[in-house]
Amino acid sequence: MITRRSLSVGLPLGLALASLTPAQPRPKVIGWLNPFLSADNDKGGEQFFAAMSTLGYVKDKHYHVELRAAEGRNERLPALAEQLVRLKADLIVAAPTDAVIAAQHATADIPIVFFSVADPVRSGFADSLAHPGHNLTGLSNFAGDLNTKRFELMKQMLPGLTRVAILANPTSSFYPGIASRWPLLAEQLGLRTLLVAAKTRDDLGPAFNAMSELRAEAAIVVGDAFLWNERQLIAELALRGHLPTMFTFVEHVEAGGLMSYGADTADVMRRVATYVDKIFRGVKPGDIPIEQANKIDLVINRKTANALHVIVPPALLLQAERVIE
Repeated sequence: MITRRSLSVGLPLGLALASLTPAQPRPKVIGWLNPFLSADNDKGGEQFFAAMSTLGYVKDKHYHVELRAAEGRNERLPALAEQLVRLKADLIVAAPTDAVIAAQHATADIPIVFFSVADPVRSGFADSLAHPGHNLTGLSNFAGDLNTKRFELMKQMLPGLTRVAILANPTSSFYPGIASRWPLLAEQLGLRTLLVAAKTRDDLGPAFNAMSELRAEAAIVVGDAFLWNERQLIAELALRGHLPTMFTFVEHVEAGGLMSYGADTADVMRRVATYVDKIFRGVKPGDIPIEQANKIDLVINRKTANALHVIVPPALLLQAERVIE
């Protein structure tokens, strides 16, 4: 009979004990790819870590995150995605669309979980929402529907609104879609649109001057990494030009913009964590249906409204998830 004592006879004590101790699995490596500033990932990252904790995962024990942020420069995304592949990440989380494109081109094998993607099928990330069929899955925000709602909310805020500027980054992969589809969405509500482009910080001042010269009565700012990074300047320029603004991200409103309508970050991160959990448990990403971000929040900055001499309708205040005083 082989006993623990007989097994260790003739072996160094450390080696004998090591042979009886189950090997601990290495932490999973989650690559996190986005076009924003590194610091801008802090809020979403903490919410993701909290969501993973509720699913039983301990950060740095069961997994660790390798963040790759493009610092507002989309052209850096392909090289950063390649870095994550060389690191042999077990899974890549990517958002928004430009980051997902970079991750998709970098690997056809590593699972990719995305969020903040307008149309995963049209973008070539999935065969269908129910059966993605590749190494990608995640959350869609179906931006067309949200953008229609953004125009509607602007009309509620400004009942006499007729001319809306759209501020967009022309280097973004979805700029052509904005140029072709957004005017049609606005026309359905009796609005005329003015497309204004800005791709550098130096472009923003002239862009807002152009809005003023074209007699824009409000502006919708497209959700984009560069425009996100410049949210403080955009808020200042809009106030200086007495221009009410609508955004995708709440952080723009916290910086002084008028209002935002977009997915709740905490809810998105919770659901991203559930996708990661399923993949870690062995489910193939191509077999996990793509879902829609379903908690969409309206946030209004009443201090900014007062500065713009805009009276916020009571009905709009009732719709708001949050009002910044």
